[in-house]
Amino acid sequence: MQEHVKDPYVKRAQAEGLRSRAAFKLLELDAKDRLFRRGQTVVDLGAAPGSWSEVALRRTRPGGKVVAIDLLEMAPLAGVTIIRGDFADSAVLAEVERALGEDKVDLVLSDMAPNISGVPATDQARSLQLAELATEFACLHLQPDGALLVKVFQGAGFPEFLKRLQRTFESVASRKPGASRDRSREMYLLARRPRLRSDAPSGVLSG
Repeated sequence: MQEHVKDPYVKRAQAEGLRSRAAFKLLELDAKDRLFRRGQTVVDLGAAPGSWSEVALRRTRPGGKVVAIDLLEMAPLAGVTIIRGDFADSAVLAEVERALGEDKVDLVLSDMAPNISGVPATDQARSLQLAELATEFACLHLQPDGALLVKVFQGAGFPEFLKRLQRTFESVASRKPGASRDRSREMYLLARRPRLRSDAPSGVLSG
C-alpha cells in the first residue's frame, strides 16, 4: 500500500483524472509505436477499470469506436461500449461481435491477467491461455493492416508462445514500458498484420 501511495504514476493518474496508472503504459507504447489514429475501431480486452479504454477513446476521436470487455464491473465511460463477462464465453464473444457489427478491428488491446492462485505454474499457464484467446480473436477480426498489443509474463511457455505469434503475424516486437513496475515479469508484445485470413478457424495457435 505504501508503494502504491508513493508511486509517481499513481500520483500522475490522480492528477490527470485517469482511472489507473496503467494508462501510462499505453501512452508510452503509443508514443513509441503510433498505435492509434482517428476513426479506428479498437477492442480492449481485460479493460477494467478502464484506463486503456480512456486512452483509446481520446486517441481515436473523432469517429473512433471502442468496445471494452471485462469480467469485473467497469464504471460507464461515455463513448465506450462496455461488455461485462468472461471473454472465453462464446455468448460474451457473440455480444462483442454484435457490438462491432460489420466493422473490422484496427487494434486489439489485451491487458488481461488471470486471478492469481499463488501457484506460479498455474498462473503462468492461465496467463498464456488468455494471451492465446486474445490472439485468436485478433486473427478473426483484425483488418489486414491491424495490430494486437497483448500482455504476457515471462516464464514457462513464453518462448513457444512468442514463436507461434511470430508465425501468425508479419511483425512482432517486445516492449517493457517504463510504467511497468521493475519487479513485474510482465511485458507486451506488439504484433502487426496477421498472416492468416480473417475467417480463419479458432485454434489458430494450437500446436
